[in-house]
Amino acid sequence: MVLLQFKNSISDPSGLLSSWKPESSNYCSWFGVNCSLGSRVLGLKIAGNGCYGGNTSSRYKYSEFTTLHGIGIRRNRCDGNGKLAGKLSPVIGKLTELKVLSLPFNELSGELPVEIWGLENLEVLDLEGNIITGKLPSEFAGSRKLRVLNLGFNEIIGQIPGSLSKCRGLQVLNLAENQVEGLVPEFLFSFKKLKGLYLSFNRLVGSVPDGLAKSRYLEHLDLSGNFLIGKIPRSLGNCSRLRTLSLFSNAFDGVIPPELGRLRKLEVLDVSGNKLAGSLHENLFRKCVGLEGMMVDVSDNRGPGQIRSNLDVTYGSLKLLDASRNMIFGPLPRCLGDLRSLLVLNLSGNKLHGQIPVDLSHLKDLKYLSLAGNNLTGAIPSLFAQLHSLEHIDLSSNSLSGKITQGLVNLENLTVLLPKNIKLLENIPLDLAKMTSLSVGDALGDAASNNSSEPLLPGSKVMNGCIFIGRRFLASRPVYSLSIPSSDLQSKNESQNPASDANRGNTGFHTIEIASMASASVIVAVLLILVAVYFYSKKWTPSSNTEVSSSFERREIVAFKNIGVRLTFENVVQAAGNFTASNCIGGGGFGATYRAEVSPGIIVAVKRLTLERHQGVQQFEAEINALRRIRHPNLITLIGYHASEAEMFLIYNYLSGGNLEQLIQERARKAVEWKVLHKIALDIASALAYLHDQCNPRVLHRDIKPSNILLDDDLNAYLSDFGLARLLGIAETHATTSVAGTFGYVAPEYALTCRVSEKADVYSYGVVLLELISDKRALDPSFSSHENGFTIVTWACLLLSHGQAKEAFTAGLWDEGPQDDLVAILHLAIQCTSEALSGRPTMRQVVRRLRQLQPPQG
Repeated sequence: MVLLQFKNSISDPSGLLSSWKPESSNYCSWFGVNCSLGSRVLGLKIAGNGCYGGNTSSRYKYSEFTTLHGIGIRRNRCDGNGKLAGKLSPVIGKLTELKVLSLPFNELSGELPVEIWGLENLEVLDLEGNIITGKLPSEFAGSRKLRVLNLGFNEIIGQIPGSLSKCRGLQVLNLAENQVEGLVPEFLFSFKKLKGLYLSFNRLVGSVPDGLAKSRYLEHLDLSGNFLIGKIPRSLGNCSRLRTLSLFSNAFDGVIPPELGRLRKLEVLDVSGNKLAGSLHENLFRKCVGLEGMMVDVSDNRGPGQIRSNLDVTYGSLKLLDASRNMIFGPLPRCLGDLRSLLVLNLSGNKLHGQIPVDLSHLKDLKYLSLAGNNLTGAIPSLFAQLHSLEHIDLSSNSLSGKITQGLVNLENLTVLLPKNIKLLENIPLDLAKMTSLSVGDALGDAASNNSSEPLLPGSKVMNGCIFIGRRFLASRPVYSLSIPSSDLQSKNESQNPASDANRGNTGFHTIEIASMASASVIVAVLLILVAVYFYSKKWTPSSNTEVSSSFERREIVAFKNIGVRLTFENVVQAAGNFTASNCIGGGGFGATYRAEVSPGIIVAVKRLTLERHQGVQQFEAEINALRRIRHPNLITLIGYHASEAEMFLIYNYLSGGNLEQLIQERARKAVEWKVLHKIALDIASALAYLHDQCNPRVLHRDIKPSNILLDDDLNAYLSDFGLARLLGIAETHATTSVAGTFGYVAPEYALTCRVSEKADVYSYGVVLLELISDKRALDPSFSSHENGFTIVTWACLLLSHGQAKEAFTAGLWDEGPQDDLVAILHLAIQCTSEALSGRPTMRQVVRRLRQLQPPQG
């Protein structure tokens, strides 16, 4: 009866509990129910199919490059066949023998009933990934047998209560991704059996207690994404079983404690995005304690001063080391090469100097290496030829010199970013064809400032001010790089004259051959153009009825909605002023938009698509039929379209309120109320949540920015350009060949690897939200005094870490308040722009949070 009461108290649209029937008396066989031999209910285990990132361990920043398992509570998951929804009923408190209550990844909401905390036999409470609100109880009355308390990825508020200290047997505490505030209680480290402590992405402040020495069994500690200050406790070196230590995105200062070098089982060390200084102490990487394990063999004397020594050092198991975005100075220690298990090494954005040590050639398993944004000098060593596992190298924004070496281009499936002053060889070896991508330079305009007198490779091409090589876009800002068609890199036919090979040399074609091939290619191209022009002119000569009919078909308008006037190709183009600049009301990566008054008082917006990006008329029409079915109050309405080989455009409803970019620019003269800004944020979040969760197939926008958010006269917001990435043939797979988007709004993982997901849209939305509440732009001119890569995201995080949240809001907004809600919105925006994908909420979660922060109307 208790189980049936529980079933009736919640919503089960997918029928997860369909086996729970009154006529079935064998309740121990019901789905998710575990019983004792005496038929007492001991466990309820019903996981929903919510797709959450699991624990926000730093491994998720490098999921593409690492194969780390067992880190955190659970790995990414999307299993199950549905979700339970609604509030947890107090009836659960009647299952007095219950030991395990595990209902993760559902949509359970509201506060936890106090009856749960009264279950005296409860050992595991796992409600990760729901919508639980409220505070933790002030008294853990009966639940002192708790071993696992997992409330990660909910909306818990308040502080961690001191009464939790009574749960002496606690082994796992996960409160990651909530809104927990206050200090990190010292009693947490008095739990002698504690193995995992996950408090990431909350609002914790202050320093970390130094009582960590008591946590002898601690394996996972994640305090990342908070506002913690002070020194990293040296007592962490006593946590001998520690496997993961994630402290990124806080405000820790001082040095990385060399005592961490005692942690022989450590697999993940992520201290990026703090204020750490000092040099990289060798003891941190030697993984030895004193002289233990060290032998000196003097039996092979070969004369004075020639003593052979063997250092039998016990190396650790470190797989991920990220100390990026700090203030660490000094040279790179040679002993980094001793970390033989390392998969990821990221020391970018520091003040390191000197040369790249050749000892890095020992890291045979290394997949990701970033030393960008330092002061490294000297040549790029040839050691990379020995690192056959490498998939990504970033050495940009350094003072390295020399030329690209043979060793650098021998690696397959490799993404490389190099400093702009690296010279390019005229005859780069044919092995370059194996490389995924190569980039040289740091910012737009590097091509002009490159002082190399040696010519670029034939076949390179310029697009949007950048020169590309390979198959992927490479950076979150424009880069100076090369693009070589694969046909230009394939080896010659095996039947070619061997004598010509001897003349060619070992590194590529002879200069004369390159010139000859280039000349021949130009001649062929000119001939093809002349032929095309001839047939094109013949095709458009109106000399027969057939040609007139063909011309008529090309000028057809397909209308989905009656707007009171017949739309023709001629009246739409004429109303748009033949697509002249005077009628242009916006632009973007997919094309320009024009105002067209097709009849007195009837105005439409015409999106003229970039023809070189489309995938053919037939495929275009197939995609647009799917696009026309997408309907949401905050999406602009598609009225019709025209598609031919010569012209393509979409016709939308016209909104007279302009766009959000204009509103942000103009509000300096006229303040906008907080409730209006909040409604705009909620409108766009709702539209994105609909595209991500309710469209089949889902729709990823990929170019969210203020100019693509349109407004009506009442300042209701509408999202435009949705679905155009797919419509124009830019696939929405996990890995694409190009990046659609605008610099400053593109998620870092999307820009770097071209891997796209809905979390890339979330990032872009977070940038827009920061613009909406501040007086800054994504790449504001005021950021020019900072280092490269300083954006509105970096600026907002910096203000929060210094306790200056007030400075993030536009004039008058902070005083209007409520200030607690404004700070909560700021936190939400920063969560959306988290570097780690798992740190970003879904758009549905964003909508839910915005509704909780709804300002009073009136």
